[in-house]
Amino acid sequence: MRGLDTNILLRYLTADDPAQTERVGTLFAEAEQTGERFFISVIALCELSWTLRGQPYRLDRGAIVAVLDRILDTSLLEVQDRDLVRRALADSRQGRADFADYLLGWQSLGAGCADTVTFDRKLDGATGFSLLT
Repeated sequence: MRGLDTNILLRYLTADDPAQTERVGTLFAEAEQTGERFFISVIALCELSWTLRGQPYRLDRGAIVAVLDRILDTSLLEVQDRDLVRRALADSRQGRADFADYLLGWQSLGAGCADTVTFDRKLDGATGFSLLT
């Protein structure tokens, strides 16, 4: 297994740099032939969601959730804390905060924390969060 940096995922998903996109395509094709898999950390997923939200991509929440769902469903990719990522995506579909915020909350709960204290009003009432007022 090999780890993937966010920029590799970005090229694969956006094809915004033809030369790099071709190299990523070759890397993935070779991995499929040999049965190799790639590890994606939750940090890379957070970076990806932030990058896709910003310039020049400007994807909305629904589109970003769809991208992350696609990554989870790709057998070539092993996602760190897959179950927590799925929970964060479910929250992101219905809530007002970003995917990374929900993931942080689920990771804290998974680490045995009673909650995650925040000033972010978008997380008021979200599972595992307490608003500091």
